[in-house]
Amino acid sequence: MLIVDEAHRLQRRANQPSASLNTKYKDINVKLFGEDRDELTQLDWILKKSDHQILLIDKEQRVKPADLDDDSIDEVISKATEAGSVFQLKSQMRVKASSGYVNFVSDLISGKQPMPIDFGEYDFRIFDDIGEMRDEILKRDDEYGLSRLVAGYAWDWVSKTEQNRPDIIIDDVELFWNRSATDWVNSTTSRDEVGSIHTIQGYDLNYAGVIIGKDIGYEEATRKVFFRREKYFDKKGKENNPRLGIEFTNQDLLDYVLNVYRVLMTRGVLGTYVYIEDKGLENKMRNLI
Repeated sequence: MLIVDEAHRLQRRANQPSASLNTKYKDINVKLFGEDRDELTQLDWILKKSDHQILLIDKEQRVKPADLDDDSIDEVISKATEAGSVFQLKSQMRVKASSGYVNFVSDLISGKQPMPIDFGEYDFRIFDDIGEMRDEILKRDDEYGLSRLVAGYAWDWVSKTEQNRPDIIIDDVELFWNRSATDWVNSTTSRDEVGSIHTIQGYDLNYAGVIIGKDIGYEEATRKVFFRREKYFDKKGKENNPRLGIEFTNQDLLDYVLNVYRVLMTRGVLGTYVYIEDKGLENKMRNLI
């Protein structure tokens, strides 16, 4: 039996971060199936190597085009449904708000009217000053620990090659992306940095300060949230897949980016603070609450 948490993050065939990983993907296919076929996914590897599987799946936590596609997920769910083996998890135990918080965030970030929920003592705030939000997160870290700034990938990682050059500049506040890629939350410099989806997914925080960049905005004329491709800097997050003949539209990528922000806004156990760069989106979100 194999138990796979975050099974939606298993990958389909796509260009890997390095040539050696592309070769490894091919070698695994040949070893398991006797040939290398483009339609084979990492889910197929799991099914091949186990008699029984428990897969925890949430389509709204897929954050890049290489993640499993709808057809692969729908097929395995359909087979499990026929076998009477689908179990819906109806509540979450991370956020100390009501069970409707996840749906609330999903609607809010999509520009839809969320259902009213009882926040109880949960500390949810929208800030119009990034410096004020950073200071409040530092105070929460002093009080409770595990309080961090996180952001969508709406800024280039310039400090990777120029260590003293800030990555994120908003008004007069200068911030750096995470210097550590492994266990960033617990690294010695993390409280003064900003984590990305790739360093925070799977972690809990006490308080999360979420920076929503200009990769998404809100247009009042169409009453829709839209995607700015030129403001999205996750190369693997917007890469086309010529091997499978797929070109991703702005709508496709918007869905992934909204998933990124859903994940970021559901990390905080005790509270979530939000700063929104696009003022149209900020006004819309304030009006929805």
